[in-house]
Amino acid sequence: MKTYDLYINGQWTKSSNDRVIQVENPATKEIVACVPRGNAEDVDKAVLAARSAQADWAAKPVKERADLMRKLADVIESKHDELCLVISNEMGIPLKHALGYHVSGASNEARFFADMAENFQYEIPMEGGAVLREPVGVVAGITPWNYPLDQATYKLFPAIVSGNTVVLKPSQNAPTCCLILAECFDEAGFPAGVFNVVTGVAGEVGNALATHKEVDAVSFTGSTSGGIEVGKLALNTVKKIALELGGKSPLIVLEGGDLEAAVEHVCSDAFMNTGQTCCAYTRFLIHESLKERAEELLKAEAAKYITGDPLDDNTEVGPLVSEKAWIKVKGYIEKGIAEGARLIAGEIPENCDNGYYVKPAVFMDVTNDMTIAQEEIFGPVLSVITFKDDDEAVAIGNDTQYGLASGVYGPQDRAMAVAKRLKAGNCSVNGAGGSLAYPFGGYKMSGIGRELGTFGFEEFLEIKSVFFA
Repeated sequence: MKTYDLYINGQWTKSSNDRVIQVENPATKEIVACVPRGNAEDVDKAVLAARSAQADWAAKPVKERADLMRKLADVIESKHDELCLVISNEMGIPLKHALGYHVSGASNEARFFADMAENFQYEIPMEGGAVLREPVGVVAGITPWNYPLDQATYKLFPAIVSGNTVVLKPSQNAPTCCLILAECFDEAGFPAGVFNVVTGVAGEVGNALATHKEVDAVSFTGSTSGGIEVGKLALNTVKKIALELGGKSPLIVLEGGDLEAAVEHVCSDAFMNTGQTCCAYTRFLIHESLKERAEELLKAEAAKYITGDPLDDNTEVGPLVSEKAWIKVKGYIEKGIAEGARLIAGEIPENCDNGYYVKPAVFMDVTNDMTIAQEEIFGPVLSVITFKDDDEAVAIGNDTQYGLASGVYGPQDRAMAVAKRLKAGNCSVNGAGGSLAYPFGGYKMSGIGRELGTFGFEEFLEIKSVFFA
């Protein structure tokens, strides 16, 4: 078991108290790391360090900041084996998927935002003046456990390279990869105070960051309920807020769509990361004429997702992150059966004595008013819903409090027409993927603001109008 300290002002620092958080491996239930349970005093030290460093950091030439970010990318790549193993151990992702799903994105994002920072137009001339983009100041990042590195770097890299300083609170379930990331910042040579990490629980460290008067912006990723709480706290001091929250995303297959490709796509999306993905396609909406064939294909495809030890090369689905998550997902499977949905793949898990495992579950005969069709389960559970025509598909797709992601398979013109009517921040047409250049975020209860792309970069900049005499 490895023990860590806080990273504040370029130094590994003991917490102001002796409390700790034990990090559990969800596959074995063994304790694999121990991190400080920080408090408001630790947050204050980190925020003041970030404040002290921010003006000098923002004053550095953009190229100097960008070059440090590129050096950071190289350091992250040198530690990719360590990061993959740590992430697998702390949140259960199969080791063979850790690089592609979690680690490789970090170095790519560092280089992407380094390039963006150098090419961004910070001053837009206008008649009689100009509009300027300037760093917000001190940014608090509050991040989740399901993509513990990637969700942190989505925030850190654009915030830092654009001239801000950051205090990060990673999830208590999976904090250690972010402490290794702090080692990377240190090795890359970033000035003290530019990046700080305070581990702890949300109600203590997260709330202290949200209410701190020297924090200028809060970027939060997590549950919708958690985001609402953080947003309310942050507004007490009128901070800039970005919230990336939950989802209940539909993948729609129109009549004439490629059902085989859609089945492969939806299973990959719904079951990867053990279903612990906010933008996962967890509602599979199919034209009623495709139901019988879809059931056959889904049974066969779900059977390919072998559940087991994350270190086994044959494993496709690891454990859920915790006992709390296991109990929650088990309850949703039971609820689906009780409300009349038909389970065609998976089972009700019996116990979690040997790890928090749940086999991928597929429900047929789901209606959109059922609990499993409306609430974010955050486990490998897929609900299949039929529709009669394109209008009904759109109505069902939009019949949710969320609006994070969506997808459509069908003849190109019709699929595009449906995509334009879906109330979601992202939409894939016929399996197409996006890139770091595209903004990520949602409508409705899925959040406020965007990450990635130019829009994600601008979240960490203030707008100033200057008028010339």
